[in-house]
Amino acid sequence: MDLFSPITLGDLELANRVVMAPLTRMRSGAAGVPGDLVIEHYAQRADVGLIITEGTYPNVESRAYPGQPGITDDEQEAGWRRVADEVHARGGRIVMQVMHGGRVSHTDITGTDRIVAPSAIAIQGEAHTPKGKAAYPVPHALTTEEARATLADIVAASKRAIAAGLDGVEVHGANGYLLHEFLSPASNQRDDVYGGSPENRARFVVEVVTAVAEAIGAGRVGLRISPAHNIQDVLETDPDDVRATYGALLDALRPLGLAYLSVLHSEPAGDLVQELRRRFGGPLVANSGFGTVTTRAEAVQLIEAAHADAVAVGRAVIANPDLVARWAGEHPENEPNPATFYAVGAEGYTDYPTLQLSQS
Repeated sequence: MDLFSPITLGDLELANRVVMAPLTRMRSGAAGVPGDLVIEHYAQRADVGLIITEGTYPNVESRAYPGQPGITDDEQEAGWRRVADEVHARGGRIVMQVMHGGRVSHTDITGTDRIVAPSAIAIQGEAHTPKGKAAYPVPHALTTEEARATLADIVAASKRAIAAGLDGVEVHGANGYLLHEFLSPASNQRDDVYGGSPENRARFVVEVVTAVAEAIGAGRVGLRISPAHNIQDVLETDPDDVRATYGALLDALRPLGLAYLSVLHSEPAGDLVQELRRRFGGPLVANSGFGTVTTRAEAVQLIEAAHADAVAVGRAVIANPDLVARWAGEHPENEPNPATFYAVGAEGYTDYPTLQLSQS
């Protein structure tokens, strides 16, 4: 295997094994509708094997950031249809990351009268709202019935993504957002069917992913997890509990035959990730970068050593719309500018130069 060879993940046929990681960019305005700028950003990067969109909210109280896109209404769906059409016109594949922000939000962002979580435990720190910084509020603990209504919203959003022409959906179970909040004993202190034991804490995520797979086909569904990432107060510091929780999750999902499992972890070749890969039984997309940048050398090594089936890349794809061509030819790369990651407008979004190969 090599990084630039084709691969099939479920129903997704990819031209290469470079995956664009889901990257929060906040360019979709107050209405959460992807416009011309967003369309161009994704279309520029269509030569990666698979684009995973930025986290997209499935209902209004799940919106985590100003400028985040949604998939809750016809206007948002139409915007995403334009994105998918342009990516496909340039030969690419694109799946939508459906992301419920959970308690990582504020009512000044959502415009709702509450934010929600598994338990009424606030995050330390401040949200960046349209009105300025504000302390994260204590979230409303979802009742069992409300949790199932939220599941239904995630399924409806996933069906909208497919109706908009995207190739699939990645369910976001990582990075401290709602589904990850259910998995961790630090953020989930429930006493119903969704709390307590590792199996119970995994149950809601199992139900969500299973329902999405039933709605749109398991071969078009991926799941992203970040075990022991310890971000946004979702702490997973007991290695035995981590193995028990994520093992229960993946044992339950294995029979579905999902398209892929994406694992964000600093050691993708390490024992934990490889054990979870075996228990999942399907393709693994490795993502080592969060605090560190995933390099060409690392991506090549992960594939050649068979530690992963594909590699998700973040900052290098931000700065290099033609990253696959650069990596394949071992050409120099543009450096990303972090000051523009979460800005508005084209700077640092659609204006990174492509490789100008001299004509011989």
